[in-house]
Formats: sequence, structure tokens, C-alpha cells
Amino acid sequence: MGITSKTVSVTAADGGVFNAYLALPENGAAPGLVLLQEIFGVNRHLRELADRYAEEGYVTIAPDLFWRIQPGVDLGYSEAEIKAAFDFFGRFDPEQAIKDVADTVRALRAMTECNGKVGAIGFCLGGMLAYLTAARCNIEAAVSYYGVGIEKRLNEASAVRCPMVLHFGELDRFVPAAARDAVATAFKERDNVEVYVYPGADHAFNNPVRPAYDRFSASLAHSRTIGLLRQAVGPRFDLSALWERHADLEFKYHDAAATMTTMVDKPYVNHVPTMTGGHGQRELYRFYKNHFIPKLPKDLKIIPVSRTVGPDRVVDEILFCFTHDIEVDFLLPGIPPTGRYVEIPTVAIVQFRGGKLAHEHIHWDQATALVQLGLLDPKSLPAAGRETAEKLIDETRPSNAMMKRWKQSEPGS
Repeated sequence: MGITSKTVSVTAADGGVFNAYLALPENGAAPGLVLLQEIFGVNRHLRELADRYAEEGYVTIAPDLFWRIQPGVDLGYSEAEIKAAFDFFGRFDPEQAIKDVADTVRALRAMTECNGKVGAIGFCLGGMLAYLTAARCNIEAAVSYYGVGIEKRLNEASAVRCPMVLHFGELDRFVPAAARDAVATAFKERDNVEVYVYPGADHAFNNPVRPAYDRFSASLAHSRTIGLLRQAVGPRFDLSALWERHADLEFKYHDAAATMTTMVDKPYVNHVPTMTGGHGQRELYRFYKNHFIPKLPKDLKIIPVSRTVGPDRVVDEILFCFTHDIEVDFLLPGIPPTGRYVEIPTVAIVQFRGGKLAHEHIHWDQATALVQLGLLDPKSLPAAGRETAEKLIDETRPSNAMMKRWKQSEPGS
């Protein structure tokens, strides 16, 4: 069972009724999240964001804040639609809108699916509204993405009591450096408010269907957002335990079908040196079932070196040790068994969405693997064999042996 979504009605304090898109997570009562729109209305991008945050474990509601001008605004990003969006923005009353947001917060808290804790996230126009929601609506957390006009409302900064993160793009002409600096100065003494500027990023850097999309900035901002939400409203997940359960299903129980149940609906895995893995449940199941689990060497041993756990990912540094007694499709595709023993320094970056794995990036030193298998001559190349693994677990082993000029820099030489 995945997330579910529907349209719900919210009753305004003045008696009006407006619609909102509601995305529900798999589990029971969960924290609530009010998702505040850009000037394009509750469009496909915003609905997909609501679904994503539902996957993260939040009861996510996106109210139609243009309803007093025209209900159901759903714009894309063509030139004509951008013009129409700015027309709506020109007629928009943020003071009335924040009252509608407050009504949305109350409606969300009252839902049986919500555990009573509520945060807010907004983008562009919604980024400014997320700031006002933090100041006026007594919520538990707020996140603003490239909020336009916050610098004009800093007289309300002292009213913000909840933890808050503000994300800005360095090149955003709608929120120039002077505006960002004013916001940062207003909150410089606040330990629970973080302001981030993303180098080289522009306005709308989080939107994957717009030219300004910056994948790295969007990913980093999302991790910081999730970090704030997990601390302020939950839910909390034991990512180490989830990762170990996933790994056990692969390496211990050899169960491809069960492995897939630990992953989101659209996962992907990329073993970077060989570009093996898969995208989506169907392709990834095929990979695990036919080319990963049955191709594991019999004496495979994984030696942990270090682990870093963040709010939405685990980074494992390991030694991948085995005798090459089978053609290992994912690691050494096309290489017949050599019978040699190898130890390969490996790093796994595992991204989670809520309580499930979203993707894995697996990196290893392919050169040292090929040297140890006798397939690469290290004499004429800057590559080493098992020494790389030995030095990874014993930092006192000699460094710089490949550097012919290392001795030239010795004192007195």
C-alpha cells in the first residue's frame, strides 16, 4: 500500500469554502504539513511535492490560495502561463491568504490522520507565506524556499518562535543579495533559524520542470528540510536498522521480492563504476533476482569501516571481500572467475524517503579490484592492489609510494 491522495474542502473563518489537495502517508496518525503554492496555483509540480512529502511520512495538504480570485488555478510554465500567473499574483491579497492558511492549519490538526503537530513549507510566494505562517499561526516548524518579499516583513521576525529554515539561490533576482542579507541579519541571534544560500542556484532551483532546476542544490535543501522536520515534528526513523534489514534480505536471506518491499515505489540503484543496477521496481527486481543475489561469491564478507547517518541518508564505508569464484555480474561483468581473493574499498550512499530506501549510489575502487585479479598491471599505472584495503583500516601504513617525486620534498633534499 502506497500513499493516497484526494481533494478536500476547507471552511474559511468568513464562511467561504475552498479546496485543498491532500496526500496521506501509509502509516497511521502522522505529523501534518501545509504546502504553500507558488504563483502557479496548486499545479502538477505542487501536487507531486505533496506526494513526495507524504512518502516522507507527512499528512500533506496544499490549499488553493487563489480561490478568492479564481478557484482551481493550475498553471504550467509556458510564456502565456507565466504571464497569467503574475496577473494572479498582482491581484493576490497575502493578508487574507494567511487567514486562509490559518484555517487550513486548524483543519489539518483536526484530521484523524494528523497527530496534531504541523509544519509549513512554501515556495516563492508560498515561501513568504511560510514565514508569515510561522509568525502568526503557532505551528511547530517552517521552511521557506526562495520566499519573495520576506525582507519587507521583518518586523514580524520576533514573532517566529518555531524552528525555521530559509533556502535562497545565489543568483535569484527576485530575492537579491541585499534582501537575503537583511533576512540573515534579522535572525543572526536565533539558534533555531537557519538561512542557506546555494551558490550558482537561481529562483525556482527546486522545481525539476523549470530551466532553473539545480539538482545538487535541490537535494541538499531537501536534506536540510527533512532534518528540521524530523527534529521538530517527526516522524523519526532508525535509518541504520532499515538499511541493515535491506542488506540482510540481499546478502543473508537472498530474497529479491522481500528486498523490494523495503524500497519506495520508484527506486533506483546505481553501481557507479559498472553502471549496473536498475530504475523502478520492475527493472530493479529483475536485477536483484537474476544478476545480484545469485551472483554473490560464496565466501563474501563485508567489513565495516565507518558509518555516517543523516536525516535522510546513510553513508557506509566498507571493505567488500571475496574469492572470485563466480562471474559477479554487478561488480565484474564479463570477467570469468579467476579464483583470486580480493578486498575492495567501497562506499554506499543510501537515500531514504520516509521509512523506505529511495536510491543507492555504490562506489568502489575498480582499479584495485582489477589489479588484485591480475587484470591490470600496476607497474605503469597509478593503481595498487590489496594495499588500498590494508591502508584503509591501518592509517599508519606508508603513504605516497606511487609518487616518484615524494623523496624530493624531504627536508634537506
